[in-house]
Amino acid sequence: MDIQSLIFAAISLVCFVPAIVIHEAAHGFVAHRLGDPTAKARGRITLNPLKHIDPFGTVILPVILAVSGLPVFGYAKPVPYNPRYFKNIKVGEVLTGLAGPAANLLMALVGAAVCFAVVPLLSPTSEASGWVFTALYYFVLINLYLMFFNLIPIPPLDGSSVIMPLLPHKALPTWYQIQRYALPILMIVVIVLPMVIGFNPLGIYLDLTAGNLARLLLPF
Repeated sequence: MDIQSLIFAAISLVCFVPAIVIHEAAHGFVAHRLGDPTAKARGRITLNPLKHIDPFGTVILPVILAVSGLPVFGYAKPVPYNPRYFKNIKVGEVLTGLAGPAANLLMALVGAAVCFAVVPLLSPTSEASGWVFTALYYFVLINLYLMFFNLIPIPPLDGSSVIMPLLPHKALPTWYQIQRYALPILMIVVIVLPMVIGFNPLGIYLDLTAGNLARLLLPF
């Protein structure tokens, strides 16, 4: 691996960790505001990365994807919550589920605003400026990747919370069981399926959504 690949992987990881940490903390914060003390009691409403990092999902997987030139995404340890504390379980599920993607969108917008403020101050011919451009670009792009990836409406992704209100009450226990065990299957589909079919549906989806939105938000 050459030095540029290492720098690129380091930039991707530095951008990814706060994106995923704030994403998870947002879930816990909204659940707490809706009356659920679970996340707060377990110390998960925090920006301390050590409370959220999953060694494979937050570090190893994003680095592998970055070095391979694939869209960078991953996952942290899910923030625990108990929907029984919500006054309205279905509304609480939707708001808690969408809090993470909403946090990523907000970070992407902040990153884009920083880009517009910083870019005029940097020299376009400086190598250091080039890496600053790269870091800002990937901070915005990775947050948009995480937002749109998590909005896919299949468990255990956040978008599945939109489906949950449509389910009858008696089906909820089964739905929660599916959510507990769906992540390994999802990772296999995301990583192995493109190798089998010869193209990457997830990459196409993320380029059409996150990629195009990033190009609209950024000045370069």
